[in-house]
Amino acid sequence: MGALPRLQPCPCGRLGPARKPLALGDCCGRFLADASATPAPDAESLMRSRYTAFVLQRADYLLATWHATTRPSRIGFDAGVKWLGLEVRQHRAVDADHAEVEFVARQKSPGVPAVRLHERSRFVREADAAGRWYYVDGDHL
Repeated sequence: MGALPRLQPCPCGRLGPARKPLALGDCCGRFLADASATPAPDAESLMRSRYTAFVLQRADYLLATWHATTRPSRIGFDAGVKWLGLEVRQHRAVDADHAEVEFVARQKSPGVPAVRLHERSRFVREADAAGRWYYVDGDHL
């Protein structure tokens, strides 16, 4: 993988204190750069970083952050897909090690109208030394 463009706005759309988009390097880029040393601190951050990984076609990160019980063997990306934005609608802790994030992601494929992916995703924090969060699965809404 090449170097991430650190200064461009993060695709996840997270805003900083000044209500301006955070730079990729200050937001999801730090997790994508080295997921083993810098895991996402919570389920919402992991979901946002996974969206960014889809935008940047980072199958390595998506697989590394997918729970082993539901992880596919590989991830493919459709040619020409443009991700148009992410809206986090709700995030809630179920308990200390389980969380849900509801979001809407929009994408456009060549020759096809834009579509919305509305999902409630489930995450689990593993009891390993780093207490890493993993995507488990989701329900389309």
